[in-house]
Amino acid sequence: MNAAWLVLLMSAALEAVWATALGQSNGFTEPVPTVVFLVAGTLSIGGLGIAMKRLPISVAYAVWTGLGAALTVSYAMLTGEEPFSVVKVLLLAGLLGCVIGLKLVGTREGDHDSGAAAMTKTPE
Repeated sequence: MNAAWLVLLMSAALEAVWATALGQSNGFTEPVPTVVFLVAGTLSIGGLGIAMKRLPISVAYAVWTGLGAALTVSYAMLTGEEPFSVVKVLLLAGLLGCVIGLKLVGTREGDHDSGAAAMTKTPE
């Protein structure tokens, strides 16, 4: 696993942290969750941007949102904030399988157009 994937996975984990903190901030009235939200959100988005330098935007964003959402729901179920459901667990496993599948189908480093570069290219 290369560095871009590691940064992307850490950024996805931080997405779950900021999403959870956002829910616990009570509309930004609770100082600790609000600070956690701001720090984790900044690091998560920054890491996503770094990963997108080496990974296709479509893959990086799908992994970031999918894994972040799966971790957020998993945490909520583990802490009792959300009811446990076998169907949810199966769906989360499917989501994780899709993330693994995106990694396994492979993307060559640097073999993609960033969104900005793709938008500025003229058709041939």
